[in-house]
Amino acid sequence: MNDVFKILRANWPLFFGLSMIMIANGLQGTLLGVRATIEDFSYFSTGAIMSSYFAGFFLGSRYVPNLVSKVGHIRVFTALASLASGTVLINGLIVEPVTWVIVRLVAGFAYAGMGIVVESWVNSRSNNKIRGKLMGVYVICGFGSMFFGQFLMNVADPQGIALFAIASLLVSIAVIPLSLSARPAPDITTAKPISLKALIKASPTALMGIFVAGITGAAIMTIGPVFAIESGMSVAQTSMFIAIYILGGVLGQIPLGQLSDKIGRRSVIIVICVATLILTPLCAFFHEDYYILCGLFAMLGFFTAALYPVCSAYTHDRLTKDQMVGASSRVIIVSGLGSLSGPILVSIGMTFFGPIAFFLMPFIVFTIFTFLVLGRSIINPALPLAKQTSFILMPMRATSMTANLVNERLRGKSKKKKKKAK
Repeated sequence: MNDVFKILRANWPLFFGLSMIMIANGLQGTLLGVRATIEDFSYFSTGAIMSSYFAGFFLGSRYVPNLVSKVGHIRVFTALASLASGTVLINGLIVEPVTWVIVRLVAGFAYAGMGIVVESWVNSRSNNKIRGKLMGVYVICGFGSMFFGQFLMNVADPQGIALFAIASLLVSIAVIPLSLSARPAPDITTAKPISLKALIKASPTALMGIFVAGITGAAIMTIGPVFAIESGMSVAQTSMFIAIYILGGVLGQIPLGQLSDKIGRRSVIIVICVATLILTPLCAFFHEDYYILCGLFAMLGFFTAALYPVCSAYTHDRLTKDQMVGASSRVIIVSGLGSLSGPILVSIGMTFFGPIAFFLMPFIVFTIFTFLVLGRSIINPALPLAKQTSFILMPMRATSMTANLVNERLRGKSKKKKKKAK
């Protein structure tokens, strides 16, 4: 625990900046869903608005590292923070679907870029001894900040501009400590990706799981507020509804990740699938009972939020060391495509079947995925536990720098194993 406090004390500008960004991001995501419903945007329009964020996030993850290498961390972070701050205010000033689609695309690009700067700096401040703890602090800080951001929904009326101004202010504040940091900025390195065909051949189950995790996580986090308001929840109840899902996601990663180290990734993936197939119909059945629904929704977060890191670890298990960094960039693309698809798919379902279709989409997607996993388990034997890499915590939305954090951690563990073998 002392090591964790030392990490936080030594790197507080990074974690402070991350916290402000994620609080604002959590508030803004829920606020847009609630406001879109109040303004009577169609389900499809809302889905397009939410999906455009992930399109921007994908583009930011792809292009910002090159921008940073040319201009520098501080300048890029400051410029992107100003851009993100401005997009929030535009959302509050111009409440119109087409404008929101464009603005959310820009916001996704900016948030991804800021995440890359923070993550690369976190990685540069760590070594193999503390990298695992640092990754854990980083993930919990991100999840916890998004959780806290939900409750800012209760500070002001979502029909006004005050909440948009608060989110904008938080992003602006995030710039201050990093901009004044006297420490030298780290270098950003990118790896040449392996072919998608080679990655599919290595682990089709893991890649499909990452795609499913992207679909489900993005749909729940962005369209969840729309479902909540349409179901008659108050703004306070809506903020708690989303917060409880995030809390479940925080609590689920470590136990399910450690379980996957002990009984195998594929077994835990099947557990996640079965739990989701049980919980989604129960959520639909009890959707009018707020307290039961919140309990079930927290359990849904517990399982579904762990799918991405477990599948990411599963991918690393089946690759050679020289493939890992390159594979991570492909994994992010697959996750991004899933995130881009999720809000659109669930909004289409809700257009035809009403708010209850919010739970129908993850049920259908996980049903298909479950059959795939079971089919693969018959065709291809599970990897022996001794050959698995160790599970590592992952943030809710990964960037190209998350890949470097994870792979540096894996390299460190690999070196330790070699020393023990000698």
